[in-house]
Amino acid sequence: QVQVAESGGGLVQPGGSLRLSCAASGSRVNIGIMGWYRQAPGKQRELVATISDRGRTDYGDSMKGRSAISRDDATNMVYLQMNSLKPADTAVYFCNVNEWMGASLRTYWGQGTQVTVSS
Repeated sequence: QVQVAESGGGLVQPGGSLRLSCAASGSRVNIGIMGWYRQAPGKQRELVATISDRGRTDYGDSMKGRSAISRDDATNMVYLQMNSLKPADTAVYFCNVNEWMGASLRTYWGQGTQVTVSS
């Protein structure tokens, strides 16, 4: 019932910055935790950051101190500001959205947006 769409990926030089956006659309729903994950070819999908509906954040080790997650509940948007990017950050970045339907929690994933860090 929820559509998730990422945007903002692209090519950036090492040390540069990038801001990813994710829109959760559909009918009016109760959105819980939203987050960003990334996956490089041949690697497992890993946590970048999550943010709860109360504003609590959780960051993975890989981008700790170099990323900041935020959300706008009025528009059901979640953002990821990435700074001091390194070639190792090259991956497909996926947006994850969790929806509360009564006592049931449903999770949704976007298609992903490619981030390439290269000189």
